[in-house]
Amino acid sequence: NCPIDQHHRNQCQYCRLKKCLKSGMRREGRWEAAVQRGRIPPSQHPFHGQMAFHNGDPLNGHTYLSSFISMLLRAEPYPTSRYGNCMQQSNIMGIENICELAARLLFSAVEWARNIPFFPELQVTDQVALLRLGWSELFVLNAAQCSMPLHVAPLLAAAGLHASPMAAERVVAFMDHIRIFQEQVEKLKALHVDSAEYSCLKAIALFSSDACGLSDMNHIESIQEKSQCALEEYCRSQYPNQPTRFGKLLLRLPSLRTVSAQVIEQLFFVRLVGKTPIETLIRDMLLSGGSFSWPYMAIQ
Repeated sequence: NCPIDQHHRNQCQYCRLKKCLKSGMRREGRWEAAVQRGRIPPSQHPFHGQMAFHNGDPLNGHTYLSSFISMLLRAEPYPTSRYGNCMQQSNIMGIENICELAARLLFSAVEWARNIPFFPELQVTDQVALLRLGWSELFVLNAAQCSMPLHVAPLLAAAGLHASPMAAERVVAFMDHIRIFQEQVEKLKALHVDSAEYSCLKAIALFSSDACGLSDMNHIESIQEKSQCALEEYCRSQYPNQPTRFGKLLLRLPSLRTVSAQVIEQLFFVRLVGKTPIETLIRDMLLSGGSFSWPYMAIQ
């Protein structure tokens, strides 16, 4: 029952999608129209090619949307098992390991975006705008997917909050932000989100028309809606005994924004990039592609 108008349409994706479907929108309609108008190359249409899910099972004949999810999954630069092996080394990670893993998660998000359907065809300015807005949500989703350790002491150390005396209020404030981060990760883990669902959630978070300066907001919205429909069909097919699963997953997305992007930057990236704005780091990751390397030096 959330208000869905020009100013509030992106606050609750679940209610927005319900309203669109109630008004007669077909799940495949927006995508087909985009192909017909030449907006989306036919080779990128989700019917193109025969693609299987990560578990090898087709989506009960729903090739239209299952192919899209398969392309999202194939864009992941790091298999989930790689993250899992990293997590098994130690329950409490050192400062350097935390920063290294954080850099890998951020790089993974940017590389994934560069290789998913429709994103590479966008203007570079739109790509940068989408990642600047959504990078923190992608980071939290990746952190939950890899079960990233979020212990208070090493995180405070990584942020440099142990190096000099400071007001107790500042320490308490950072600990509160860490708690919020932990809560969001734990709530996602409690839902036992699988790889396909994480990929859809990341696509929904990435393709947000809230980003500033987009050249074609309607196109971005249509891709986001298709990502939502893909997730809905997947949940209905793969989890038929959990009729509320799709809604629960979609409702997690607005909560991700409670994790401050500035706090993520302070906790994980200050030691790596110093005073360089995280938006500059993301832009350079996007423009340099797979050739990006550490130590990081900002592109002039």
